[in-house]
Amino acid sequence: MIIFTGAMVRLTGSGLGCADWPRCNATKFVDVSTGHTLIEQANRLFTGVVSFSVIAAVLLAHFRKPMRKDLVVLAWGLVVGVLVQIVIGGVVVLTGLNPYANMAHFLVSLLLVANAFVLFRRSGQEPDTYFRSGPPRLVTAIRLVVGSSSLALVTGTVVTATGPHAGDENAVRLSFALTSVARVHSVSVLVTIALIVFLAVRAKQLYGDASTTDAIQALLFAAVFQGAIGYAQYFTGVPVALVALHIVGATALWFAVCNLAVSPSRGTL
Repeated sequence: MIIFTGAMVRLTGSGLGCADWPRCNATKFVDVSTGHTLIEQANRLFTGVVSFSVIAAVLLAHFRKPMRKDLVVLAWGLVVGVLVQIVIGGVVVLTGLNPYANMAHFLVSLLLVANAFVLFRRSGQEPDTYFRSGPPRLVTAIRLVVGSSSLALVTGTVVTATGPHAGDENAVRLSFALTSVARVHSVSVLVTIALIVFLAVRAKQLYGDASTTDAIQALLFAAVFQGAIGYAQYFTGVPVALVALHIVGATALWFAVCNLAVSPSRGTL
């Protein structure tokens, strides 16, 4: 949800709706007097909901019986991630929506998603391994897909930082040619889809388990969906609705990547 609200800040040109940090502006800590300030303020206030969830995760990890060190470490990883995001958010505003800070803001959000996913998955399994196991060739193919998917997401942030939706009409964009970075991103997505298909074939040849097969199918669906939305938005002049859908799809894609990479639950300890 907070990734979506952050996206709406950029897509509605509300990035400087609150021009100060942590206050909204020089006179008000919270200001919802205009549409832009309302959207920016809502995104900031939603951080409180995320913070509450993180605090709950930390407390429950400590009070869990028996307490497990791996869950405690993962829960505190969320705390670190949220604090880093708060600092990056301040940098984004105080630097007038610096594109590199904006890119970092989104990518750190995905790292938080991965951290939360691993915590969730491991809370219901025996603590033996973090990553999905299997025949070496299958594991290597999974790692290639994870790396390629990560690269596709990073190049996607470069496209956004170069394109028109920078959060404010006067915000600085990256100086790359939009068509060039869009092509690089497109190639990374096509390579990712090709690797997922290769992984699916490899899993069938090596008799991968049902959990791995399901994870591959989910990722392939998410990747094809993202590719279709990406091409649609490119050829229709990157309309806000499609860009928002693309960002939601990127988050779903990353969930699918985490689901593929992380060892599945096998019971409770």
